[in-house]
Amino acid sequence: MLVASSSPVITTDYLDTLEPQQMRAALLSLMGELAERDGVIARQGQEVVFKQALIDKLTHENALLKRMKFAAQSERFSTERKSLLDESLDEDLQAVADEIEHATQPVAGCQDKQVPKRALLPANLPRREIRHEPESTTCACGCQMVDALRVELLQHRVLHADETPVAMLKPGNGKTHRAYLWAYATGAFEMTKAVVYDFCESRAGEHARTFLGDWKGSLVCDDFSGYKALLAAGVTEVGCLAHARRKFFDLQAANQSQIAQIALEQMARIYEIEREVKELSAEQRLAVRRERAKPLLDALHEWMTLQRRKVPDGSATAKALDYSLKRWAALIRFADDGQLPVDNNWIENQIRPIAIGRNNWLFAGSLRAGQRAAAVMSLIQSARMSGHDPWAYIDDVLRRLPTQPNSRIAELLPHHWQRKSRAA
Repeated sequence: MLVASSSPVITTDYLDTLEPQQMRAALLSLMGELAERDGVIARQGQEVVFKQALIDKLTHENALLKRMKFAAQSERFSTERKSLLDESLDEDLQAVADEIEHATQPVAGCQDKQVPKRALLPANLPRREIRHEPESTTCACGCQMVDALRVELLQHRVLHADETPVAMLKPGNGKTHRAYLWAYATGAFEMTKAVVYDFCESRAGEHARTFLGDWKGSLVCDDFSGYKALLAAGVTEVGCLAHARRKFFDLQAANQSQIAQIALEQMARIYEIEREVKELSAEQRLAVRRERAKPLLDALHEWMTLQRRKVPDGSATAKALDYSLKRWAALIRFADDGQLPVDNNWIENQIRPIAIGRNNWLFAGSLRAGQRAAAVMSLIQSARMSGHDPWAYIDDVLRRLPTQPNSRIAELLPHHWQRKSRAA
């Protein structure tokens, strides 16, 4: 609030009676009061701006939470379905326990039968224990094909990468913890269509480094920190414009932001160009991007930079603008390479079946179980990407695999596969 002044009201008649020295003192007093009031007004203005930014931020977060809670979502389990599912799981577990108990009960009538027993060896007889452990306890069925698929995938210059959480059962206590299924796919514009899933216990970036090894190329990914070590080792980052667009979409849906609306309209023009060049060659696509998309991107960057100076730090609008501006070099890399996609939606489409399916199979029973499932799903989804019927592909490959020479295993990969005709 403004501080009321205790000075008397100065009239023109009063000023006429003042001496020059008194006049000067009165003016200095008034100037001091005005400066004090200006300081109070400035502080109040800053407080209003801060509180308005806080209100906008909380309004945005509240709107997002409402959308997450009340908006329609596919494959969502209702409370009743979850309850039924839990009951059915308990019934299945109890049924298995009953079968085990029944199977371990001694057969009636055989209890009194005397079974000959081997006499114990003398205690003074020397004993030496020799264990013959297998080299590996993991079944290698199908692993050769997935390994070959990974080798061919790493021969491409452009790859997509993403990851999704999957529940994994912890040994011993029956509880689950969050594991991750990593996905790596050939570029959206590559002739070879393939994806390899890698089931890992965590989201640590070392898993991506282990899978990609010495590969150097253009990696289309989100801004997840796990990929940063790869970028430092020579991998080129290609940003996802869809992630940047999503920030403005959430902002516009939450509070009808005019800045978000303008950003969405400009990005829509870029996506319209991408739809037009989708079927063109890399050279033709690059020429159109440089002629039409590059000027739009330059104008969008200039406009975002100008708007960022106008909005307060910490606001939802500032965060949406910062996400794009800080990653701008990676976001526009597609404009200088016709083989690069505009976003990472290609790999997200390959992860979608996993995200839908996990609502039904709930969790992986162990790390090995998750790895086996990832291997099978890699072949099935790659077959679907190549336009094959997954059932026909798996059926034919399983019939041919036992007699297929290892040197020709690549012939059975989804993007090379040709169904072998059977004699009637």
